[in-house]
Amino acid sequence: MTAEPIKTSHDDGVTRITLDRPEVRNAMSPEMIEQLNETIRGLGSMEDLRSVIIQGSDPCFCAGMDLKTAGTNPQAMRGMLRGLADTMIQLRKLEVPVIARVQGAAVGGGCGLMTGCDFVVSHPDAKLGYPEVDHGICPAVVAPWLVRKIGGGRARALLLSGGTITGQTGFDIGLVSHLVAREEIDQTVDRLVERIARGGANALAVTKRWLNQLENANLEEELGQGADISADVLAGPEAQERLARSRKR
Repeated sequence: MTAEPIKTSHDDGVTRITLDRPEVRNAMSPEMIEQLNETIRGLGSMEDLRSVIIQGSDPCFCAGMDLKTAGTNPQAMRGMLRGLADTMIQLRKLEVPVIARVQGAAVGGGCGLMTGCDFVVSHPDAKLGYPEVDHGICPAVVAPWLVRKIGGGRARALLLSGGTITGQTGFDIGLVSHLVAREEIDQTVDRLVERIARGGANALAVTKRWLNQLENANLEEELGQGADISADVLAGPEAQERLARSRKR
């Protein structure tokens, strides 16, 4: 029996979602994206929900999209990208605060998933970033989130330069909200959950809806376009050649 790529637990108003493919650094397969989307959609009906934690099985948070599972099939790649875009929309629509527990690497789509959360708790040496251009890929799906998160100028510098940054740099540019020593991440997440629980549930829900309304003009349209742009570039010869080389390593 194949292990489920997502694990979920719920306790005292807190749902914890774990990306659980440690053998591939929690890279997102089509099955993981579909299950993550379904899980997030299901949270909307939980009356006692106060906060959500998204995390990855050690040692990583998420290594991005598992493009090897899509092979060279353009439709499969497009489906994965559109699925990720929809998952991030559903994540933002949750009316409770969402915390990303980033104890390890969050790159590519994994960094995008992290960016869509309300809070990001990480450590100075974490490996973060968007190395898509290094692989001949366009990070169009994550770009709308990043521009809203850290501003257009910083987003341009990060996406066009490729590579990765440290958790410290991520904190300095506003990508990470809480920076602590790695061994203090869980304690910090717990304190944040407790602090959120002291707020009024209705006040938090209304505040999130209003914040979403302020920043999400045209977001769904942009994400759909971004998925198609990324898929077109990914299906092109440059990306396919670079992916083929990486598969041989």
